Amino acid sequence: MSNPEPFFHEASNTVRFWVLVGSDWVGATIGKATLHYRYQPTRNDDEPLATYLANAAEIDEAVRRRVATGSVEPVMLRDPDVRETVKT
Repeated sequence: MSNPEPFFHEASNTVRFWVLVGSDWVGATIGKATLHYRYQPTRNDDEPLATYLANAAEIDEAVRRRVATGSVEPVMLRDPDVRETVKT
């Protein structure tokens, strides 16, 4: 299976996407509000799919962390999964 294209699912207000974890594609979602408040908090015209695409590497890594700790498909990312961390 090749990488399916991410898309915005209006009924659930989430971006649905797939992440390669090892040799498997794992389905995941992230909510519109989570994307907005984490990546575009000062905008009122942000688009969830565009925000996901611009930050896909960081978001995909959050999915890999969740899978590594035992989450199963579909991985539903929440605010704490993509919270900005302060480096000391």
